[in-house]
Amino acid sequence: MTVDFSQPQRQSASGIIITAAYALQRVIRAMFIPLAFVIIKSNKTWLLYYSIGIAAVLVISLIYAYFYFLKFSFYLDPVKQEFVIDKGVFGRKNLTIPIEKIQQVNINQGFLQKLIGVYSLQIDTAGSDSKEVSISAISGPIAFALKEHLLNGERETISEEKGEELVTPQNLQKETPFIKISAGTLLKIGLTSNYGQSILLLLGFGYAVFHNIKELLRAFDNDHGQVEQFFKSGVTIISVGVLLAAIIFILLATNVIRTFVKYFDFQMSKHQKSLLISSGLLAKKNTLLHPNKVQITEYSQNYFQKKIGLFNMALKQAHAGQQQSEKEVKSNNMEVPGCSPLEKDEVLRMILSKLPQDGTSYKPNFRFMNLPILFSVLLPLVVYLVFYQYLPETKPFYPVAIAYALIASLMIYISYTRQRITVSEDFIIKQSGIWDISQEIIEPHKIQSISTSQFPWHKSLDIGHVILHTAAGNISFSYGNYTEIKALVNWWLYQVESGQKDWM
Repeated sequence: MTVDFSQPQRQSASGIIITAAYALQRVIRAMFIPLAFVIIKSNKTWLLYYSIGIAAVLVISLIYAYFYFLKFSFYLDPVKQEFVIDKGVFGRKNLTIPIEKIQQVNINQGFLQKLIGVYSLQIDTAGSDSKEVSISAISGPIAFALKEHLLNGERETISEEKGEELVTPQNLQKETPFIKISAGTLLKIGLTSNYGQSILLLLGFGYAVFHNIKELLRAFDNDHGQVEQFFKSGVTIISVGVLLAAIIFILLATNVIRTFVKYFDFQMSKHQKSLLISSGLLAKKNTLLHPNKVQITEYSQNYFQKKIGLFNMALKQAHAGQQQSEKEVKSNNMEVPGCSPLEKDEVLRMILSKLPQDGTSYKPNFRFMNLPILFSVLLPLVVYLVFYQYLPETKPFYPVAIAYALIASLMIYISYTRQRITVSEDFIIKQSGIWDISQEIIEPHKIQSISTSQFPWHKSLDIGHVILHTAAGNISFSYGNYTEIKALVNWWLYQVESGQKDWM
């Protein structure tokens, strides 16, 4: 049996269950508080009616999923070299993606998909919504054969004839990975990185719990400030030291859990013309991408990671700019956690063909610190002094204000000392950071546009700014010598216009 991708193909019939489950999940999320209210407050007769209503929603979801399955098809146009998806129940939608614009293909398997035995395939391009360009339920052999067409442009077929090997997840796992992250390394990464993200996650989770408890109490006409009183009394009972220790423990535990869930069994190997990256604990994610479609290669390291010899890497690819949210833009970046120095160099060779060599470094003028000190230190102090003058309750907090000013000033100074740009014949490297020191590497031919600027009061000082615009984001260098910046811009433009390399 062979599969001809030039003919319209449907998803696996199991996709009916997947689509229905997703639709039902969205309904439950939207109606969670009202459902909890009616289940607790209603009598047995009304509960029966509500149960019938829920069953009706389930039946409607299955019917919708069935028609969505019938109306969904995909195929490859061999003449125009395009991938086409036709979908829609009430309104038909036709998505056409040129194959050369496809930068990566993700083959994922969530918990429900694992139970059913199917995969989802998601296509990322530089100018489309990745949520729309996806197939939620196809078999493993078809998914991995299709990705070969999309990434390598090869007319392959899958065959069950004797002597021919199927393109399957199991066969791809035979590839020898040149990076394989162990559980011990993931533990080290979880303990030494992503503190800011975990803090935001904990704050969001805490607010959601607080809000939902308040909503339930209000629904039962029993909200008399119990939640606020609980937190107030808790703060007076628990000592500050124990509270801080608990927060740090929760923060580190959250970091470790998030790291293991996302990067468990992380492997990177070379598969024909592409890089194969797989990871995930609950949901296995397999990503294939062309190395030459990576726009910016970044690696970073903080103090603790430097002591244990680990790097975090990010391979930044083209995105659709303002049409995508920050989360979607970040999802285009492939992250490689916990690389050793040798593994980091191997990835750089795979992406850039060679290791970046030393070049000329340019540092910013000390006036780089002026605006941050003004808005982040002086302005908050002025606001506090106003409150200090007119609100006696704020006077005991003056040590906190002094500590804030000293710490903020120190962080601004560290940022100034770490800021620099290094230019060589083949690479541009931007260094920045306060705690995590990052190196962003770009090849000049991948620059799409360059903009320079200079404040009027900096003309006599010969200070200016430059921004390198790429399809994966911008790289900026501020408060540099403007004469040197203009010379660099002329050199980069010459390289872009005279070079024969494509940016993708």
